[in-house]
Order: sequence, then structure tokens, then C-alpha cells
Amino acid sequence: MPASANPTNRLERLLRPRSIAVIGGGAFGTNVVKQSLKMGFSGDIWPVHPTKDTVEGLPAYRSVADLPSAPDATFIGVNRFLTIEMIKALREKGAGGAICFAAGFLEAGNDDADGARLQAELIEAAGTMPVIGPNCYGLINYADGALLWPDQHGGKRLGAGERGAAIITQSSNIACNLTMQQRGLPIAFLMTAGNQAQTTLAEMALGLIEDERVSCLGLHIEGFRDASGFERLASRARELRKPIVAMKVGRSEQARAATVSHTASLAGSDAASDAFLKRIGIARVDTIPSLLETLKLFHNGGPLSGRRLSSMSCSGGEASVMADSVEGRQVGFPPLAPEHRARIKDTLGPLVAIANPLDYHTFIWNDRPAMSATFGAMASGRFDLNLLVLDFPRADRCSDADWWTAVDAFEAGLKAHGARGAIVTTMLENLSENHAEALFQRGITPLHGVAEAFDAAEAAAFVGNTWARAEALPVRGAVLSEAALGGEQRAAPPQTLSEAVAKAKLSAFGIAVPSGVQVDTAEAAVGAARELGFPVVLKALGIAHKSEMQAVRLNLRDEEEVRQAAAQLESLGSGLYVERMITGGIAELIVGITRDPIFGPVMTLGTGGVLVELLQDSVTLLLPSSRDDIEQALRRLKLFPLLDGYRGRPKADLPATLDAIEAIAAFALAHGDEVEELDINPLIVCAEGQGAWAADALLVMQQKAGA
Repeated sequence: MPASANPTNRLERLLRPRSIAVIGGGAFGTNVVKQSLKMGFSGDIWPVHPTKDTVEGLPAYRSVADLPSAPDATFIGVNRFLTIEMIKALREKGAGGAICFAAGFLEAGNDDADGARLQAELIEAAGTMPVIGPNCYGLINYADGALLWPDQHGGKRLGAGERGAAIITQSSNIACNLTMQQRGLPIAFLMTAGNQAQTTLAEMALGLIEDERVSCLGLHIEGFRDASGFERLASRARELRKPIVAMKVGRSEQARAATVSHTASLAGSDAASDAFLKRIGIARVDTIPSLLETLKLFHNGGPLSGRRLSSMSCSGGEASVMADSVEGRQVGFPPLAPEHRARIKDTLGPLVAIANPLDYHTFIWNDRPAMSATFGAMASGRFDLNLLVLDFPRADRCSDADWWTAVDAFEAGLKAHGARGAIVTTMLENLSENHAEALFQRGITPLHGVAEAFDAAEAAAFVGNTWARAEALPVRGAVLSEAALGGEQRAAPPQTLSEAVAKAKLSAFGIAVPSGVQVDTAEAAVGAARELGFPVVLKALGIAHKSEMQAVRLNLRDEEEVRQAAAQLESLGSGLYVERMITGGIAELIVGITRDPIFGPVMTLGTGGVLVELLQDSVTLLLPSSRDDIEQALRRLKLFPLLDGYRGRPKADLPATLDAIEAIAAFALAHGDEVEELDINPLIVCAEGQGAWAADALLVMQQKAGA
């Protein structure tokens, strides 16, 4: 058991077993025995079979009751009905935990009437004994050679004192594929989560990162079960300085069957998931190769402290590829300072243009002292990561001896300045697994693919930046998830409030709304306009998207214009609403709230107005969010330069804008999970000192039982 093993961890015996029981005599059960023997597991392996005397040369036991003692970990490879019996027997024996291979439980959905019932029976049979799955392949512990795994795999056991990444995936087939990687990534543990009937992916991850042989964690996530578990995981990973990267897939439908707000079209469940991962400091990538490359960068040095990169290659073409590929990313190649340029220039002579990315040409190729001087001069610039583009020739037809001269020089240049470096190959096949492992031994990260290398650098810089800030508050969903998932009795379907009622509720929370009056007739509208003062806005109430239905008239300047507009709008809705016209607007924002069943209130900020969906300029935040979080989100909008006085225009009233958004967030939090949807579109932002005004408001609220 490793020094960092935690006896109080519920999964400790299962993850790092000293004894393994294997139930099931078919090919899957036999493979589990075979794989653990092949990997050199030093503990006990106890096959369980009602008729066989041996399995792979090991004596078999007729039942769980006949085992010499309670196994630490058990692989159950029998049908779903018998699985429940085995779980109960193992729990009564005092086993440490079990992998449930069988499918046909809750993941079967409506296609199998028995699925939900069997899952409930499985959970009851297990009690407090940890169960992984069902419907999963299980666990590969490369650190101890313990494989509760029913198939072949491509990994190898860690050596004494070695560390590696831990990976958890919700797909067993993806897990198999990951073991076949030839990118040089050392893997300490690989797990599949199955349908997480009892043990969640977050709990598995918490169990794995405690092991001192785990350097970092990779997650393949199809969906979140809860927020609080991942918050605990991210916090503990931060304490242990073990970064996490996730590939979150499944851009699933929004929680409600139908939505009426613009916000809901922007803030689906994937936007909420992305905001949640950002909030807790888990980097997100979109592909399996980028997941692996990020884990390699994490494994070999952890997160990056910043976003400044350097690049060197002996080709102008490669330098151009690097420069073009980083365009629009959160990492980049800063220009070289004059004194830094001079240091590099001194090592290369007059014929080489000094820049970042650097094409150092082939004048110094295979000249180790000269290359070391150049690489060291570049690395002296205190970049967060130094990249050397180097595609190795194919070994079956060519010699790569000269390429190792470049590696030697790069290693020397990095060490001379205490710098961090990676070798990037533009094509996967141009850096073999053996070469990648050799680079790791030298402290250089091997990165396969230019795009993947930048994905990894962005992820590493993101985690480093997040760890440099204070931890975020728990999301409201961590408190409300049970009710939001349907545990609370609802009295009635959601109700869309009139704009007048919605604005009255918002105004009570300090949100600035224009003065307005609800009326029933054209003449009453004229009288209201006279009292409010011209210009005014006239709207038909009871219509969600007024602009699309031509149910709003702006900038009405006298009584006759109001009278004519009222005559046109009277028949459209459920009444009329006269409102003071806000003038002097700098920009229009949308500020919206939706309620996610896992994360609770989700706030969307973006460019507002009638083209909100077309422009798709928005950011998503979970609540509660600090004022600084809100300001940083605004600054990420393409619209923000308008708020900041673009090309000499007046600056917007940013403090009032932040006040308004904070008040909207406070309203959503105060009303818990009653708020289904809230759209303030537009929030008209005026010049400095003139405020920010909720010019239109759509509020859909859930009525509680007894209300």
C-alpha cells in the first residue's frame, strides 16, 4: 500500500487491493484473472465458480462464502439478476468493493421495465460497500498490477517510484482505446464509471488523486450527477497540486421541454457545464488527442504559470504554421524585447531574422554547441513554455542521429535557464512512443500535433491562472440539486408574468426600471404618456417577443403618436404598457437567468437587442458570482469595447451596469428555484453617471405548492 493511501477513504480497498475475487467463469471473468497474472499482481487472486476447479491455473472457490477471507476488490461478470445476489453476499462477507460488469439496469431506460427496479435492488444489496457501475469494464491499476478488467489492454505497469496520470471515463470502449495510446503518457490508473448507480465519477476521482503515484487526472464526462462532488474534487486536487482536464461531451437538450426566453436559447446545459468547469478550475478540451496531450503537459510539470510561449524551428514554414495556429487562442508568442533579441542574434549571425516564433535556419544544424547557445538564448526570455518543433524521420528508412543533437541542445538550453520545454511534432507518426518516453526522461514534454499542443498549453495556463486566484464559492446548485431534479412537489406549470408585474418585482431588488403605467385603452395610454413625459415607449402586454410580433413602438414624441400606436397595438395582447423612453444609450445587453437541474441558477450576459441569437456574443456564469467575475465576463464580450469608449465614443456607466447585474443575480438567488427563466433584454447601458436600465423584462416563475 503506498504511503499516501488513506484507510478512511471508502474506495481504498477497491482501488488498491491486496486480494481480488473474480466471479464468472466465462471469457470475461477468465480474462480478469489472466490480465492480473500477466501484470504481475503480487496479491491473492480468488476465482469463484460453482463447477470449475481451476481458472488459469488458480484454485477456484464454489461461492463467495467459501473464500478464505473478505476480498478487497471483486469483479462480477455474471448476468444482472445474479449480480445482485453476488453483491449481497460480498457485502455480508465484508468485501472492500465490487465492479459490476453486467448491463440492463437504469441505463436501459424505458426500453426495459426491470432496469430501474434492479438498480434499486442493487443499491440496497450493496449497502455501504462501494460498487462501480453497473455496465462498466472496471479498473486497471498499473501502479500495483491489479486489473479488474475483462479485456485486453495496451498499457504497462509503472516502475518503482514512477508516477502517471489517472483517467476515468464513462465509456468502456473509450477506456480500452486510451490504453492503446502510443504517445508516451504514463498511466497509473484507468477506471470506467458505468451508470454510477451508487458511486459517482467524482467520488472515484477523489479516491484516485490521493495516491502519491498519480500526477494528474483526466476525465471523460458524458453528464454531471451533482455539483458538490466535483467541487470537492477540484478543491482537493488544488490542495494536492494535481491538475485536472476533462473532455465533456453530450450537448444535451435543455432541462425544460419548451422555453420562451432568448436566454434559454443561449444557455443550454452545455453552456452551464462549461461555466461550471471553468469556475472550479477543471480545464476542458474537446477531443481525445487533446485530452492525452494535456495530461502529458500536466504530468511533466503541472500547470503553466502564464500564457507566454516561445517557438523555435529550423524552417520558416514551420514557424508560420506555429504563428497561424496560435491565432485567436488564450496563449501566444509575445514579441521579443530588444535585449533578448540581441542575445539570440549573437548566436545566429546577420542572415537570420530574429522573431518569435523563431526560424533559426539550418546554418547551425547538427552543431550542438551552436544550437545549445541559440536555444538557451531563446529560453532566457522567461517564457512559461518553450516549444521546439521537431519531426523525427521514420526509423525504417532514415537515420535520426542528427535530430538527437537538436534534442541534446534543447535540453542543455532549457537547463541552463531553468526553463520548461516541450518538443512538438506536426504529425503523430513522426514521434514514436520510444522517443516520447525518452523525452520524458529528459524532462522534456513530447507533444503530438500543433493544434493539440496549443490545446494543452491553453488548458495548463487556465489551471495555473485559476489556482492563482481564491477558490470560487459553491454554486447554488450544490444546495438545490435534489429539489431541482424533481424531488419537490410542484403546484402548477410555470407562469409567465406580465412585464408590469415582472418589473415591479425587479425594482424591489434595486434594479433600475423606467417609469411605466399599465392601461387598457388608447386614451388612457395618452394620459399616462402625458404624466410620464415624452418621449415614451408603448408595448402590448402578454407577448414574449414583442419586437418579433411588432408589439412595441419606440420614441413616441407627442399625444397623437401615442394615440395612433395604441390603436395598432390594442388588439395584440392583454393590455397596454406605457413607459418612459430611455435615451442616451451606449449599448444594449441581455442579462438572463435560467435554472439548470444540476447547477441551479445560470446567468447569461451578452450583446442584447433583436439580434441576440444571431450574434451569439454571450458568456455564462453560475451563481453566486462575485462582482469581479461579472466584470471579467463582460470584458470577454465582443461588445465590451463599446462600453469602454470605442474610438473616442463616450464610456458607459460600468459601475451602474455591474450594480444592475449583481441585483439581477441577487433576485435569482433570493427566489431560489422558483425562477424558471428571466430575460432582461435589453439592459440599456447609458453614459457614465446615467445608469443602466432594464428596458424590457420577461419573467417565468414556478409556483410552489400552497402558493
